Amino acid sequence: MPTATMTSKGQITIPIQVRTALGLAAGDKIDFIEFEKGKFRMIPRTASIRDLEGCIPKLDHVVTIEEMNQAIHNGAAESYLKSIGRPISADAHGEAA
Repeated sequence: MPTATMTSKGQITIPIQVRTALGLAAGDKIDFIEFEKGKFRMIPRTASIRDLEGCIPKLDHVVTIEEMNQAIHNGAAESYLKSIGRPISADAHGEAA
């Protein structure tokens, strides 16, 4: 099992076996995610946001500011009605009941 020793400055050198398995290179970022109290997973942040391009389908039309505002209004109204325990009706979304 690969091990590392922490320096007085809190730094460690990741063993070559681990760097290779995670595909890490100099300058890569690593996230430490707590999955259980006192236990962390080390997740390399090697991908770029640009790698996500194309994973969300394009809309069939351009959304207008008015449509965005209406969607925000609808979401806020729905959230409020849920918070007070009232059923959500069609008129909560600005539509005819």
